[in-house]
Amino acid sequence: MRVVAIINPISGAGADRHVAERRRALVAQALDRRQLSGSIHFTERAGHARDLARAAAASGAALVVVWGGDGTVNEAGAALLGTATALGLVPAGSGNGLAAALACSMDSHAALDRALDGAPRPIDAGLFGDRPFFNIAGIGVDARIAALFNRRPRGARGLWPYVLIGIREGWRYGSREYEVELDGESRRLRALLIAFANGREYGNGVTLCARAELDDGLLDVTLVEDRSVLARFWHARHLANGTAERAPRVTVRQIRRAVIRCQGPIEYHVDGEPGTAQDLIEIGIRPRALLVKW
Repeated sequence: MRVVAIINPISGAGADRHVAERRRALVAQALDRRQLSGSIHFTERAGHARDLARAAAASGAALVVVWGGDGTVNEAGAALLGTATALGLVPAGSGNGLAAALACSMDSHAALDRALDGAPRPIDAGLFGDRPFFNIAGIGVDARIAALFNRRPRGARGLWPYVLIGIREGWRYGSREYEVELDGESRRLRALLIAFANGREYGNGVTLCARAELDDGLLDVTLVEDRSVLARFWHARHLANGTAERAPRVTVRQIRRAVIRCQGPIEYHVDGEPGTAQDLIEIGIRPRALLVKW
């Protein structure tokens, strides 16, 4: 089995300048112990993990091990869709949402062992326009939080900055009116949040949809209509612990296809990576499109 390892040298590294080399050494030792052939690469720019994973699949690699956060995993996974090359995870990001959905160990040694020794399992891939996602994609306040969080410099991220941005945006975020079509059924609403879950949580234990499954061929959509500022914070506890359906003016259902329309730009995120679309976004799912080892 030939393995390609893709290491994000700054994801979760903080101010430690020696993290990258320690990660490389750990991967090299793990490959040597198993007498596996492979190569180890560091990401150097946005999109580099996608390029490296695409090249790995084209060269016939059996496994791509990604050591990084949700953004790095998303890039590599997008390149491996529909191929026979499996993805392995060593989580090192701020949220690690997909790793949590996969019950992947947060211990680097244990996660690497499972990535190399585990059995491959196919999972679904969501499609947000032309951008794949494997955990959660959304429109609204979570997209705004993701955009602001991603503007922070490396080493200044983590849980608490995310929480503080969330609190600030909870006070000041202005909702918008959307036309939402779910499996052919349309409605209009002024939404605070429209989220599509393949996995269960954003990361750090913040569970959006406890019933979401990675391989059921369905997306779990959560529509949160706007409310007063105080009610936003009071009801946010449900969005954090997987009981969103208990809050008023919240719709939770399973779908295969959705269309979102809005006047003007639509701010969104896929697996925590921000983006903007104009007027309309189509959402779908590719069942069992990505092999994952853990």
